[in-house]
Amino acid sequence: QVQLVESGGGLVQPGGSLRLSCEASGSIFSIFAMGWYRQAPGKQRELVASINSAGSTVYADFVKGRFTISRDNAKNTVYLQMNSLKPEDTAVYFCNGDIATLTPLGGIQSNYWGQGTQVTVSS
Repeated sequence: QVQLVESGGGLVQPGGSLRLSCEASGSIFSIFAMGWYRQAPGKQRELVASINSAGSTVYADFVKGRFTISRDNAKNTVYLQMNSLKPEDTAVYFCNGDIATLTPLGGIQSNYWGQGTQVTVSS
């Protein structure tokens, strides 16, 4: 089994910064794409940014130039550096990963979610 554990959320003033971390643990054979999603109250969950195993990134238009996604493959960890935060960035941020585990039947790739971390941008 695989677990994704996020950390780094909290309360920050508009214009401030936060860095989210998400560490994958468990019977990991290989990690493919990882990403960050967010869900604000009353809204659907939406993609914030993703990064594949080669390091190529995709960003939602509303975070381009403000957020940076990165990963440390040795630590099975993905990061989201969030700068110039706005009140509309307030949401629960979820980590997501396409991860392969090695089982007696061979490699099995599945999609996993973390439990989420709250980010609140307010003065």
